[in-house]
Amino acid sequence: MIKALYPGSFDPITNGHIDIIQRASTLCDEVLVTVLPNISKSPLFSLEERVEMISTVTKNIENVSVTTYSGLLVNFANEQNAHVIIKGLRAVSDFEYEFQMALMNRKLNTNVETIFLMTQSKNSFLSSSLVKEVARLNGCITGLVPGPVEEALIKKFHK
Repeated sequence: MIKALYPGSFDPITNGHIDIIQRASTLCDEVLVTVLPNISKSPLFSLEERVEMISTVTKNIENVSVTTYSGLLVNFANEQNAHVIIKGLRAVSDFEYEFQMALMNRKLNTNVETIFLMTQSKNSFLSSSLVKEVARLNGCITGLVPGPVEEALIKKFHK
């Protein structure tokens, strides 16, 4: 059985993330979307809000579940008996950082492999930060995030 972690801050989850989750769910028996705090960012949504949004938009993917974790991802992989970390790549610029992380994770735990999935070209420009900025400025984010996420962003910025 292949159990994978798909880690990220997901603040908020985008259609690019959803694409990676859907594709990972066809490669792995179980995908645990793992919402992590990012100390270098100030999140718009709480961990609980992010988990709720991700759970809502992935509810129809049977082998996907959502949780949070704070700490070394490889330690969580051990706790969950997961041997795969899924990472999505939008561009070559993502690869350098993710490659370093994969090598560090491999050093810390040789039983965990990192699998890189390239995003579809239609999602290659998408980032949570960009989506938040467009939403904050009252721009159209339809098609960039799932409907419930779009509603949550509008509610946050335009009460």
